[in-house]
Amino acid sequence: MDDKQSVATLIDSTTSKIQQLQKAFAELESHRAVTLNLKWKELEEHFHGLEKSLKRRFHELEDQEKEFETKTRKSREMLKRREAAVVAKEQASLVRLQEKRDAAVFSITNALEKHRKVSSEEPAEVSCDGDSGELSVEEKPPDSVISGSNLEDAKCSENGNFEVKTYPQLAKLCEEMNSEGLHKFISDNRKNLAALKEEIPWALKAAASPAHLVLESLKGFYLLEAPNVDRKKDSNLLGLRRTCIMLMECLSFLLSNMDMVSVSALISEDIKEKAKLIAEEWKPKLDSLDLDASNGNSLEAHAFLQLLATFGIASDFNEEELSRLIPMVSRRRQTADLCRSLGLSEKMPGVIEVLANSGRQIDAVNLAFAFDLKAQFSPVPLLKAYLKEAKKASSPVKPGNASLSAQTEFNEGELAALKAVIKCIEDHNLEEQYPVDPLQKRVLQLEKAKADKKGATEAAKPQPKRPRANGAGYGPRVTNVAADKPFYSRVTDRLPQYVYDRSYVYPGPAENHAPTLIGPATYNFSPSHGNYFGYQYQVPYLH
Repeated sequence: MDDKQSVATLIDSTTSKIQQLQKAFAELESHRAVTLNLKWKELEEHFHGLEKSLKRRFHELEDQEKEFETKTRKSREMLKRREAAVVAKEQASLVRLQEKRDAAVFSITNALEKHRKVSSEEPAEVSCDGDSGELSVEEKPPDSVISGSNLEDAKCSENGNFEVKTYPQLAKLCEEMNSEGLHKFISDNRKNLAALKEEIPWALKAAASPAHLVLESLKGFYLLEAPNVDRKKDSNLLGLRRTCIMLMECLSFLLSNMDMVSVSALISEDIKEKAKLIAEEWKPKLDSLDLDASNGNSLEAHAFLQLLATFGIASDFNEEELSRLIPMVSRRRQTADLCRSLGLSEKMPGVIEVLANSGRQIDAVNLAFAFDLKAQFSPVPLLKAYLKEAKKASSPVKPGNASLSAQTEFNEGELAALKAVIKCIEDHNLEEQYPVDPLQKRVLQLEKAKADKKGATEAAKPQPKRPRANGAGYGPRVTNVAADKPFYSRVTDRLPQYVYDRSYVYPGPAENHAPTLIGPATYNFSPSHGNYFGYQYQVPYLH
């Protein structure tokens, strides 16, 4: 401000300086014989021009300074408003989170109270002394086994004891290191896999070497695959492979509750070498994967990656090769945790780009949210691109030539895509960016058309003639069934289908993405995740 005033003072003093110069020039002229009036006028005009130019420039600078101050003030006010809005949203989120937490605690308390009332007999217990580590098993009659799942089925008490309540046979099988019996027991009780998954980590502690027991359970992963059996439809093989993955996950959960010294003792170098031999045997078999891998649902790739994460041997394999396996398991719930445990977080932008460019934009959106890459991969354009491709694939080449059955398949493909996108929008709270009302209207329209076509088909079926009184009758006319086959290929073979009524959210990005020795220690073992190990495999987003 002082510099500005001094400049203004100097500009105002220009006139007096010119007058002084004029006097000096006149005095100089009086000593000369020749007049200099013409030259003085030129000098005076020159100095007045300079004075006007300086004043004009000075006023322009003043105006620019005022404009800058105004913009700065407005920007500060806007930042204050935004900061207040962010604080308000944070407070609202904290309030909602506290409400959900209170509701969850209330539900758990009610479930426990209900369970205590229903249970009439005490379950068998497997106790572990916190200091000596000795195990004792108290067996109960089979009638005392409690079916169902609750949060108290397998727990660790404060004094270091743990209890296996619902299925004491698990602890006995683990204590005997009976991997085949463990597989059979899980298969026989597959309807209660949620409860089993809660108890297996603690039952493994009864084994002399939990890691060796789990490795032994992996022996039949490929041996039972007969040449003439379709591995995608063989329920026994699929069930065995899911059990192998579950046992590795349960071992990871057990390791996550131990200190580093205990983990190092349990996962010894000898155990790591055995796990590495199995991994090297499995790895070449992944090259032959086709449909399940292209849909992101490969059990084989999942088991391979889980093996590396659980036994901490990911560093023995090439990161680029491991990252190329991620699209094969992109629709499985554990994918995000697996990537973090394997140290592949930095590779995720490339993985997401591969998914987005191969017609699997929903998987790309889920992983973008899981690894906080929403700025790099905007969810809404990806979802719109998925719908556009699905609608294109669900349209016949010539609309007028499609048969009734083919058109029904086309509509079902578009319907499945719409429901998958709506579910993704709701899971990630994208309603403000991508309103679901137009999508839901289209869903209702397609469902109504589907119901109308089904009714018309039922009405068009020929009714059998009534039999004559003497018992003779006419049999139904046999038509050529091959003629009713659709001319166009199935939509489900062209695009990966996503089931709408299945909740799917990847866990959010962790603060530390570095690989750990014990693999996916961040897994959450809640009863709601039990359905992953069910033997009904026709679901897209498996736990």
